[in-house]
Amino acid sequence: MRDVLVVQNAASGGPRRLGEWLTDDGLELEVVRAFEGAAVPEELGERALVVLGGGYLPSEDGRAPWLAATRALVREALDEGRPYLGVCLGGQMLAEVAGGLVKGDAGEPENGSTAITLRPEAAEDALFHGLPKVVTAIEHHKDAVVELPPDAVWLAETEACPYQAFRVGAAAWGVQFHPEVWPERILEWDDRGFDLAELHRRALLDEPSATPVWREVARRFSGVSRNS
Repeated sequence: MRDVLVVQNAASGGPRRLGEWLTDDGLELEVVRAFEGAAVPEELGERALVVLGGGYLPSEDGRAPWLAATRALVREALDEGRPYLGVCLGGQMLAEVAGGLVKGDAGEPENGSTAITLRPEAAEDALFHGLPKVVTAIEHHKDAVVELPPDAVWLAETEACPYQAFRVGAAAWGVQFHPEVWPERILEWDDRGFDLAELHRRALLDEPSATPVWREVARRFSGVSRNS
C-alpha cells in the first residue's frame, strides 16, 4: 500500500508540483482519478490523504457521485488521526465533514496570485510555523468556507475570503488556495472576463518568493506523513 492516497476531482486538477515534491521527499503516491470514474477506496488504512480541487461543492453528489466516498475517507482520516491535506474543494470538504459550513458564490471571487496573511495561531502549527507573515499563492475560486468547524485552528486569511488555511485536530489541514500549481496554470483557465495574461505576469513576479514557502510546507507534510 502506498504512503499517500490522492483523490483528483477534475482533469485539470492534478497534484502537479505537490505530487512531485511529496515524491521527492520519499513518499509513494496513489492518485485516484475519480472524475474519470476510478473507484475511491472504501478505506484509507495507514495512508495519508490528499484531496484536490474541483468545480463542485463538497456535497454535490448529483454532479460528482464519488464525493460521498471521498467524504467518508476524510471522516476516517479525522477519526484515526491520519494526515490530511485538502486543497480548495478538499479544504472545503474538511470544513464540512468536521462540522463547518461551505457556501457557493460566497463573497468576492479570488483569482490569480493573492497575498495571504498568516495569523498568530500559525506560529505553533506543524506546517505553517515560521513562514513569512504575508505570502502569495494562486487562487481560483468563488465558493468558500464561511464557518470553521468547532475547535478548528484558523491559520491564514485574506480580506475577501477569511478562511484561507485551518487545521482540524493534530494533522488535518485545509487550504483555499492552490500551492500545487505553477503560474502557467493560469493560462489554462477559461476567460471569465479577466485578463489572463496580466494575472500570469503578476504570478510570475511573485513565484520566486512564494514557491520556496509552499515547498517547505509540502516537506513538512511529508514529515508528518512519514512519522504518523
